[in-house]
Amino acid sequence: MITFRLIKKSSRSRARLGILETPHGAVQTPALVGVATQAALKCLTNDDVRLTKTQILIANTFHLHLRPDERIVAKAGGLHEFSRIPVPMMTDSGGYQVFSLGFGRDTKTGKIAQAPARDADESVGRGRQPKDIKITHDGVRFHSPIDGKEIFIGPKESVRIQQKLGADIMFTFDECTSPLADRGYIEKAMAQNHRWAEESFAARRTDQALFGIVHGSRFRDLREESARFINAAGFDGFGIGGDLGDVASEKRTMINILRWTTPLLDEKKPRHLLGIGLIEDMERVIKEGIDLFDCTVPTRAGRHGIAYTQRGKLDLTKSAFLRDKKLLDPHCACGVCPDYRRNYLTHLIRAGEIAGLRHLSFHNLYFFNTMVESIREKIKRGKL
Repeated sequence: MITFRLIKKSSRSRARLGILETPHGAVQTPALVGVATQAALKCLTNDDVRLTKTQILIANTFHLHLRPDERIVAKAGGLHEFSRIPVPMMTDSGGYQVFSLGFGRDTKTGKIAQAPARDADESVGRGRQPKDIKITHDGVRFHSPIDGKEIFIGPKESVRIQQKLGADIMFTFDECTSPLADRGYIEKAMAQNHRWAEESFAARRTDQALFGIVHGSRFRDLREESARFINAAGFDGFGIGGDLGDVASEKRTMINILRWTTPLLDEKKPRHLLGIGLIEDMERVIKEGIDLFDCTVPTRAGRHGIAYTQRGKLDLTKSAFLRDKKLLDPHCACGVCPDYRRNYLTHLIRAGEIAGLRHLSFHNLYFFNTMVESIREKIKRGKL
């Protein structure tokens, strides 16, 4: 089980400092949750986890169910014994894959749409089903992206898988809704997500923490209804999930969603914003009372040759950097920046060397965690 203790609440915003105690260690909040989809940070070692200041990771229930299979993990002693990861861990529920393998794939969009739906083919209305999965009353039928085998996951199945994986924190099974969904679809999905949350809660048989997920998309009354429902359901913490609208209004919509939601959640329990954590988002969401947030950007950007620095993003796939002799980021104290110059790192990236992917992924994750560390310090000093 976990405990969460508030250390300080800001007088200038809803920001707060806390300590999340888990069976595998403590986490200072607010904190970035590193994404370890397959129970590993891509391109990085377990030693790198600590060296990048990463305090907690989230693994992917759906993908670990496919391989190696949660029964293998359970026989190995659970995720921590299996992977030897040295920090606390969460597992998501598989709910994001309901979107990514469903309407996300159909409409080629993410949780944040590039533009609002313009016609009936793009809009997701009540009663519509994705092409490649089937959402039913009891759960979702998938086809494995590995071998095409049919897989069924509902709230009971998701919790059973997560219990065998053995992470410190689990999430309820849900459907992450599409940003192109209309109100009718959102209303129906939210009601189903609430029922699945209750079934997830009833299915738990271990002392692992279970977080309930707030939905309602971009509609204030639905977000508030969902927050009240999940808050009253007895969960150990909260996830704030679902879509955030389109890119044009995303930042405003995201902040509004948090302003509608966080005041309705028990302040004694941790709040996790699912799948959001860009550099420019971090201080904004923390100011609205978010304690935890996960994001694939640091390592994904590193694998694509992008480095985050104090002077902005650098695209080291570009040949111009082969003539740049400066250190990657002279202001960064990570294990890469004091020793590696941009020209050499660019060479590694352009040559497809794994070392280049590792160095940029390491730097980016360290850079993001250092930014969150600085935000915690601002809260401590009463600056945020």
